Amino acid sequence: MREAELEKKLVERVKELGGKALKFVSPGNAGVPDRIILMRSGRIYFAEVKAPGKCLRPLQRRRKKQLEQLGFKVFVVDSLDELEVMLDAIRPT
Repeated sequence: MREAELEKKLVERVKELGGKALKFVSPGNAGVPDRIILMRSGRIYFAEVKAPGKCLRPLQRRRKKQLEQLGFKVFVVDSLDELEVMLDAIRPT
C-alpha cells in the first residue's frame, strides 16, 4: 500500500472514531509528523505515515523524541497493522 493511501485510510478511520486527523504543517520546523490527531476530551496524538519498509529520517526521529519528551504519543504508521495498533491506542473508552 502506498503512503498516500495509508494516510487517507488513517484520516477516515480516525473520523469514524469521532476524531480529526489534520495535516500538520509547521513552517520553520521541518521533520514534524504528518498528522495531528485530535480526539474527544482534549486528547492529542501525532502520526508519521511512512511507506512500507521506510524508516524515519534522522530529523524526524529528533522531532518524535522532542514531542514524546513533552508527553505526547507519536505513532509511526507504515502498514495497516500499525494503523490498527494506533487506532486501538486512541480509541475512546
